[in-house]
Amino acid sequence: MLVTSSIPVSLSAMRYCLLSASCAFTLASSGHAEPSPDLPKHIAIIQAVGVEGIGNREAAAAFQKLSHAEPSSLLPLLKAVEPSNPIARNWLRSAIEVIAERATAEGRPLPLNALRDFLNDREQSPEARRLAFELMLAIDRDTTEGMIPSFIDDPSNELRRDAVAQILVQAKKQLADSDKAAAQTYRQALDAARDVDQIQEIAKAFTGMGLEIDLQKHFGFLTNWKVVGPFHNLERAGFAEKFAPEENLKLHATYTGKESEVTWQPLSTSDPYGKVDLNKPYGKLKEVTAYAYHEFDSGKTQEVELRLGCKNAWKLWLNGKLVFGRDEYHRGQRIDQYKMPVTLQKGPNSILLKLCQNEQKQDWTVQWEFQLRVCDSTGTAVLATNRPAPNSSK
Repeated sequence: MLVTSSIPVSLSAMRYCLLSASCAFTLASSGHAEPSPDLPKHIAIIQAVGVEGIGNREAAAAFQKLSHAEPSSLLPLLKAVEPSNPIARNWLRSAIEVIAERATAEGRPLPLNALRDFLNDREQSPEARRLAFELMLAIDRDTTEGMIPSFIDDPSNELRRDAVAQILVQAKKQLADSDKAAAQTYRQALDAARDVDQIQEIAKAFTGMGLEIDLQKHFGFLTNWKVVGPFHNLERAGFAEKFAPEENLKLHATYTGKESEVTWQPLSTSDPYGKVDLNKPYGKLKEVTAYAYHEFDSGKTQEVELRLGCKNAWKLWLNGKLVFGRDEYHRGQRIDQYKMPVTLQKGPNSILLKLCQNEQKQDWTVQWEFQLRVCDSTGTAVLATNRPAPNSSK
């Protein structure tokens, strides 16, 4: 199961990769263009690069060859981005940039029509399409910028963001001019926005205009839970221990907790960003474990992402099967900190979350909370058919 967090690869490997790419760029820029190399061979070498410098020497040599390729090589390189790991993507991105810069400096045309066709193909990699867009800007900025409004519903957030930014510029001007159309324009931006910072900017404007905004629904946060606890987490052993809810998930059951018998109880949140605070029912406890349960009724079988923000150790199960877990504490918390692709079955789906609090007592360790949302790969909310109405505690 793929779970992304703040550091997809080791920082040392990333720095090594970028440094190597920089050195290779210097070498590649010193000569003249050569005939196109054996692209599949050199792309495969770069795609084999790994963390901690594995394969970087070979990748540097392949990069130098690729950097001398003809502009016609740009499309195969762009198509190679999607199946590549994060480090290899850096190499490929650098090669694409060098080829384009070299061709421009030498007065040779880039394949504008082919790049446009690639950009218009929404089935291609979002990152690669963004690279194609940037190459097109360098060729014909005015015409390419004219395409931005068409990105308003694009599956690539990298492109959609530009369209939302244009709408926000218009909305800000309308607001400054006391134009009543500002609210409608901000609403248009909200409907399209997927990036958290843009949504927060829109929410601030809504508040300033005295308008309501349902951020919980926009993001798809799950706000109504059943929770049970506390169980122990002495010496951080609770993460690995299988407490009763993991093996006997019955919402009317009574379990033996850390100090007494415990039962499930409802817990909902009114936080606009879906933060569920376990300190509310249990107090500011340490060395404890609790479980949160939600039943998500899906209107159809569908691929979604469960996106979690949590600064405590956690495990997550979907329909009784472990999806993923992180035995780490106090790394910070943010929206979409962990992304977990899963398949929802049609009808009820059980989501069980285990949350452990450790022994640290500093103020910054007190939070015992999480935020979980269901969305598609672009961040568009996927809402349950049994989603409670706003302000409902059911």
